[in-house]
Amino acid sequence: MAAPIKVVVTGAAGQIAYSLLYQIASGAVFGPDQPVYLHLLDIAPMMGVLEGVVMELADCALPLLTGVLPTANPEEAFKDVAAAFLVGAMPRREGMERKDLLSANVRIFKEQGQALDKVAKKDVKVLVVGNPANTNALICSKYAPSIPKENFTAMTRLDQNRAQSQLAAKLGIPVQDVKNVTIWGNHSSTQFPDASNAIAKINGVEKPVPAAINDDEYLKTTFVTTVQKRGAAVIAARKMSSALSAAKAASDHMRDWFLGTGDRWVSMGVVSDGSYGTPRDIVFSFPVTINNGKWKIVEGLTISDFARQMLDNTGKELVEEKQDALDVCKD
Repeated sequence: MAAPIKVVVTGAAGQIAYSLLYQIASGAVFGPDQPVYLHLLDIAPMMGVLEGVVMELADCALPLLTGVLPTANPEEAFKDVAAAFLVGAMPRREGMERKDLLSANVRIFKEQGQALDKVAKKDVKVLVVGNPANTNALICSKYAPSIPKENFTAMTRLDQNRAQSQLAAKLGIPVQDVKNVTIWGNHSSTQFPDASNAIAKINGVEKPVPAAINDDEYLKTTFVTTVQKRGAAVIAARKMSSALSAAKAASDHMRDWFLGTGDRWVSMGVVSDGSYGTPRDIVFSFPVTINNGKWKIVEGLTISDFARQMLDNTGKELVEEKQDALDVCKD
């Protein structure tokens, strides 16, 4: 058995964490031979609820779970962690302006960045799930200067999984037979779900998705808007936001980051180097491949005029969000 790794989950008493903790502790993320020691961070008023979660984790009798530390102190929570799932964030409430949401979250991610900088392992892999995820990841990285920028990522895997599932249903094939769907840009309604380089396996033969679906209008309209608005559709139906699927996507993202992507690529919000004409130094979702724990942006994809417009639009939103967040940092 390998030595246990320390893994932190923030917002640990919340809905997403409730689905996520079992996946991490069961071996679905770091592999069937990697023991984990869980650090659970939440705010002080949630410590009672968190105690119940700790009891349930014990009651799961999981062989890979070597210990659990519940805490409201970020420096305790981030001490020596190799992986961080930053799930906790201020949710948007009715009548709340985006700027208010941003300022609440900037404070949270500034504090967590500072704590990571001080006590986490220097090669910690950080996944931000709490929204606005791209900008939260950027702020967190800004306040953790001793940790490489490429170790801070934002989750767009839920969007990728949603897109993959829509295409598989449309083609009537199993979801694992669709690969290389891309989510570009922000995890918001400006994101661009792009099927133009996706591949489908149909009757054992690999075929480009656009040729297999043979309906460009669908791929530019219904497909894009369905994925963009899926989160809102779940809220409308469930009266709560996506938690089960968000937890599964967070597991997928971190598993691939630790264990590699094999013969497919995945979407991750990563710090932009200007690839594909995107603005630099924002956290932008790109198609990436991962090897030995290092991600690399997929190069050489053709960007159509339609795609160019979509990339520019989501890039513009991210630049504005970044500026708003930096303004809040100065306050």
